[in-house]
Amino acid sequence: AWTLRDGVPVEVVGIGAAAVNQAVKAIAIARSYLALEGIDLFAVPEFITVNKAEHEEGRTAIRIVVEPRAVVTADEEQERPLELAAGR
Repeated sequence: AWTLRDGVPVEVVGIGAAAVNQAVKAIAIARSYLALEGIDLFAVPEFITVNKAEHEEGRTAIRIVVEPRAVVTADEEQERPLELAAGR
């Protein structure tokens, strides 16, 4: 949340179900903290291959890039055209 407040994207990487679960929980918690400040988050997940050691085969991991975006307030929502408001 601290880095996202400054507008800097964050990369979260998890290898294994437990790590990915904890990463998603962390993103959800950060989102709730930042919502109080009018900042929303969006996340883009992708699969990557990570080599832990030279002699080991690569392992599949999930990388989630999290970026901040401004929250639309209720007043701004009413001013937007209907087709844009429904598609967000």
